[in-house]
Amino acid sequence: MKTIGHDAKPAANRKHRQWLFPAGVIVVYLTIYFVAPDRTVNALMASGNVLKQMALPLLLAFAMMVVLNLFITPAHVSRFLGSRAGIKGILLSSVAGILSMGPVYTWLPFLAAIRKKGASVFHLANFLSSRAVKPVLLPLMIGYFGWRFALIFTVLNMAGALLVAAVVTYISDGRRKSR
Repeated sequence: MKTIGHDAKPAANRKHRQWLFPAGVIVVYLTIYFVAPDRTVNALMASGNVLKQMALPLLLAFAMMVVLNLFITPAHVSRFLGSRAGIKGILLSSVAGILSMGPVYTWLPFLAAIRKKGASVFHLANFLSSRAVKPVLLPLMIGYFGWRFALIFTVLNMAGALLVAAVVTYISDGRRKSR
């Protein structure tokens, strides 16, 4: 039998734990500031520039998550990307991965959101692995390396994406079952 106090304590620990990394970074910056203030300011400026570059893609990712939460139900996600989606789910996650643009970090919050709504680990791993194939680069690849190389590379990447997805699913499902 669970008690209210038992459930509340792990949640409180998780809330505190999520601040460990940012607090650690602040402590490191403050410590280094006293040793090398000029280099610390330069590092902070570089971090600010990276944050500026990430802001728009992350904003777009969060906008996609809002749309996802408003219009797509867990039943939809489960139907198209759940563990029983079959070949349609494989094709959807493969094509979506191939057509996806932008840096991968902008896709991670979106993928986490659809995971919570019922997408399988297989389809998420397949999506991420399929990103290696880019149709816009195929003409360049053919021009530099020829048709044969481009075809073999693309086919093996797609097969590799499925293999990676299967292994990730096997390992992550094994960990979930052992808990």
